[in-house]
Amino acid sequence: MIPNLRPRIVDLYLARTVLVTALATWAVLLGFDLMTALFNELDEIGEGGYTLSHAVLYTAYTAPRRMYELFPTVALIGCVLGLGGLSARSELTAMRSAGMSRLRIGLGSLLSLGLLTLLMMVNAETIAPRGEQSAQAVANAAKSGDMIVARVSGLWLREGNVYLNARNGVRRETDAGNWTELQGVRLFEFDDEGRLLSLAEARLAEHREDGWRLRDVTRARFTGRSVASETVAEERWDTALDAEALASAAKRPRYLSAAELQRNIEYLERNGLDPKAFQNAYWARWYYPVNVAVLCLAALPFAFGSLRSGGFGKRLFIAIVIGVAYLLAQRLVVSLSDVYDFDARLAYLLPPVALLGLCWGLFARRE
Repeated sequence: MIPNLRPRIVDLYLARTVLVTALATWAVLLGFDLMTALFNELDEIGEGGYTLSHAVLYTAYTAPRRMYELFPTVALIGCVLGLGGLSARSELTAMRSAGMSRLRIGLGSLLSLGLLTLLMMVNAETIAPRGEQSAQAVANAAKSGDMIVARVSGLWLREGNVYLNARNGVRRETDAGNWTELQGVRLFEFDDEGRLLSLAEARLAEHREDGWRLRDVTRARFTGRSVASETVAEERWDTALDAEALASAAKRPRYLSAAELQRNIEYLERNGLDPKAFQNAYWARWYYPVNVAVLCLAALPFAFGSLRSGGFGKRLFIAIVIGVAYLLAQRLVVSLSDVYDFDARLAYLLPPVALLGLCWGLFARRE
């Protein structure tokens, strides 16, 4: 028999209880996260024209992204504390005695969190990426007077009479190492009177331990009324541009919107490059609501059992253990997918399925 899923007053009560505890948890965790980020930025004060006001503004711009990243943990703790409090006051027992199934209680507790999950997914595609761009623009403009992050035409830099324009910049972080990569690079060289001397186009510019290298370079040199062109597969780029500043300006895959991730994946595949980092970030975005739902459902077996006699500390400890174990397991499986080269979708699917199976077993034993 299919249960009646239309919300009732008791469902709204469950949703409100979990929502209140989740919002309180969110405020505390976000506050600590922002304070930690601001303290880290204090070490950068004095670099170029970077001041305390820049650090505060930079941290504020990153708040939407931090809210998105914290929300799965917030949802889990909100469920554990909210339902644990109801269980400790025997309210869940009263609901069960009134004929409510455990499934109905679980759905009621997820009602408000489902709406917040939807808002966070919209945030990840709109406000959070723009906030990150604004944060990087504030930091880079203050730290380096030669660097400009343009929203429409990409990344612009200047070194003497040479101007660089890159379609996109990314910071790659892998087990093999970290490096900065600029895509769709154009180098404009001018003389002291503003005449264009040369124009070089490169598919990639990479900064690794041995310095900068341009790949697939086509260069045109303008001399009088003639143009000489040359093409090289790779060349060293001797520049004094600050690699650390460029690394901070480059976007990390996990900070991009799903549409930007998809464009980068297509670009890398088209040019025979490894798109794994962007694929991982892309599928992490789509499995986000699955992670939230699974973590919240993981609280139900404990709410009907061990949380009844436990206090606040016990409930919080259980929530932290579940959340940390799940996130570590998911990160491990995703890393294994990189090593053994299997589909990222499967890597993100295995941990939720395993946790659901475990919770279902615990749930069934308490029937």
